[in-house]
Amino acid sequence: MKVFKFISALFLALSLQSCEEVIDLELDTAAPKLVVDASIKWQKGTSGNQQIIRLSTTAPYFDNVIPGVANAVVYITDSAGNSYDFPPTQTTGEYLCTSFLPVLNETYTLTVIHDNQTYTAVETLRGVPMIDEVVLTEDAGFSGEDTEVKVFFTDNDQTTDFYLVTLLVSDQVLPNYQVQNDNFTQGNQSFGLFNIEDLESGDQLQITLAGLSEQYHNYLRILLSIAGGGSGSPFQSPPVTVRGNLVNQTDFDNFALGYFSLSEVDSRELTID
Repeated sequence: MKVFKFISALFLALSLQSCEEVIDLELDTAAPKLVVDASIKWQKGTSGNQQIIRLSTTAPYFDNVIPGVANAVVYITDSAGNSYDFPPTQTTGEYLCTSFLPVLNETYTLTVIHDNQTYTAVETLRGVPMIDEVVLTEDAGFSGEDTEVKVFFTDNDQTTDFYLVTLLVSDQVLPNYQVQNDNFTQGNQSFGLFNIEDLESGDQLQITLAGLSEQYHNYLRILLSIAGGGSGSPFQSPPVTVRGNLVNQTDFDNFALGYFSLSEVDSRELTID
């Protein structure tokens, strides 16, 4: 019996060892596409004159570096014909304007010229109410071990509004997002709700409330649904490409990824005791 167990164990070990084989996956590589990160954010109580737009291109799946675009022409115009140039900075892929003039409900047009292609997008700067308060409740969630974070704000009863609530924890790489509308809270107090695991004393919370246009709200809802709705199954359908509001005026089919948006924002910073 002992000999049989020894032979079985040896056979199992050899079988497992024989399964350790390196497999090189050969993935198709598509032509690089322009990626535009053009989120203009006007923090309440500031001039909002300094704004950054980031340009990059897509890269092969296994690449660890995101290629920045250093040779583009970038500018924004408003409905009155004022133009705001975004010259490149010393950081590859960043374009900085120090004279931008944000005006609520003003319509702006972004133009990006890169590689003999001209991309444009049109958006309106939306306002946002102030954050009323942030309430933290411990021992929350299904496990009873989470911290519940509620971000309260009062909706404007004169307009139809759309919001993005963002919560970033200091030791996390990616923020938590929530998009909302005022379909059922018109003119009333509403809140964004997050359940956060493993918060510790000294952790910092950065909370942002941003006003959105309806089209940007719809875009984010689809994007967040795809990003967080997968089951992790190896047999599920691959996520689709979500096209933003950038239109290639030179070659319509050669579209850029990303979105041009403008938002007034209010923010709070908290430290966990």
